[in-house]
Amino acid sequence: MDLPVYFISDVHLMLERTESEVKRQDILFKFLHHVKKSGGTLVINGDLFDFYFEYKDVIPKVFFPFYHEILKLREEGIKVHFILGNHDYWVRDFITETLFDHTYFSDTTFDLNGKKFYVTHGDGYLSWDKGYRLLKGLLHSRLFIWVYRMLHPRLGYRIGEWVSKKGKHYDHSKEYNKKILDEMSIHAQKRLEKGFDYFITGHYHQAKELTLNGGKLLILGDWLSFFTYAIFDGHDLKLKFWETHETP
Repeated sequence: MDLPVYFISDVHLMLERTESEVKRQDILFKFLHHVKKSGGTLVINGDLFDFYFEYKDVIPKVFFPFYHEILKLREEGIKVHFILGNHDYWVRDFITETLFDHTYFSDTTFDLNGKKFYVTHGDGYLSWDKGYRLLKGLLHSRLFIWVYRMLHPRLGYRIGEWVSKKGKHYDHSKEYNKKILDEMSIHAQKRLEKGFDYFITGHYHQAKELTLNGGKLLILGDWLSFFTYAIFDGHDLKLKFWETHETP
């Protein structure tokens, strides 16, 4: 990967292109323009879309402005990596072969400048997520995907839009966020003990950078309220807030 390496997570591009959604995407695009100017690599760590389901010959057209921005990044030599999250797992060749340089269906690791990275979207890690892990297994199964692709895309997207609206719970109490941070710290510590320097996760909609025994746990925040990103400059990994925007 070329330096610097940028990490973002939980953009949740919406199927409904409202005025506030357009403003929010404009903020994201300004950040992408910054990445294009600086050079390097972009890693999108899951839940890029609030709902994404790709058919053999159909992709959601509402995301065209984003597709265009990513392709412009790649034209400038920026490599873009995409780790699938629980909202955007159902991809085909448009995502894996046309839009992104690399797409990962599960956690990934890599070494860069003598540092070892463990990167996960993070869903299903919590000890109390047993029911979710069973549901995830079903929703990611070949049978479910085959059945869902039998639906007309218009109906498939309407169902996805309804599910997204019913499932919004991105704001948590301080106590619940602390509970998540404590548990994810345990998972991070296990990886750090195996020689990793950085454990990077998304999914939890909190922006945290925590030093653990010489390594770091980073929870990447989101692009709904935090507008945060991490950057590795070859020496250290830091969490930053994108400040050159107007809050929508």
